[in-house]
Amino acid sequence: MAQRTLPYLQSPAYSTTAAVTVLNEPRPYRLQSSDVLSIRVQSVQTVLNDMFNITDTRNILAGGDPSTLFLSGYSVDVDGFINLPTVGKVKVTGLTLEEAQAHIQQQVGKFVRDANVLVKLLSFKITVLGEVQNPGRYFVYNAQATLLEGLGLAGDLTEFGNRQNVKLIRQTATGSEVVLLNLTDPNLLRSSYYYLLPNDALYVEPIQARAGRANANNLGIVFAGISAVVLVLNYVKLL
Repeated sequence: MAQRTLPYLQSPAYSTTAAVTVLNEPRPYRLQSSDVLSIRVQSVQTVLNDMFNITDTRNILAGGDPSTLFLSGYSVDVDGFINLPTVGKVKVTGLTLEEAQAHIQQQVGKFVRDANVLVKLLSFKITVLGEVQNPGRYFVYNAQATLLEGLGLAGDLTEFGNRQNVKLIRQTATGSEVVLLNLTDPNLLRSSYYYLLPNDALYVEPIQARAGRANANNLGIVFAGISAVVLVLNYVKLL
């Protein structure tokens, strides 16, 4: 692979003497159906708190199985509602986490005196496939994640990863959209796709050298097999 294709975000404008500012305001994520929320209520009425706080997600995040969060969190149904004990259904789709937190606190406050509500998104997961060190599904426990952070979770690209042709597959209300991203282009920092969204998938295509090496390995196996057959036939003839 040519050296010029390896470095990310290549630009002659970067220097060691002054920082280069790139403006790219992240868009806040708005809740959708199938999202899973952690909702914790804090107040002086501890008995009522326990009614809402299904489980302590902090212990799970510290070292437990993230999949259990889906069993203990509040799922957003197809109509955009979560179902809270006593409070009932509360619509949250289309709201940011901050807006949802304020709205849920208002509804819980009708039943719990001086309640403070904390809302976190549990279902922020991404999938990274292809030519990366550790392909798989990863949970993100921050409110925001970038493309580079997502690739970092998977251990970065392998030597055979095509840095100029990374596919981002994103689910939308009408289906899936696919966009090609060039990691060597500094304008990536300005792209609206630089920030990942829940359920995004990244696929790193292999460079041509990967296919060439695989073919060479296959040919080596074929030739080794032919050589073994020839040796066996010669041995049989000697007998």
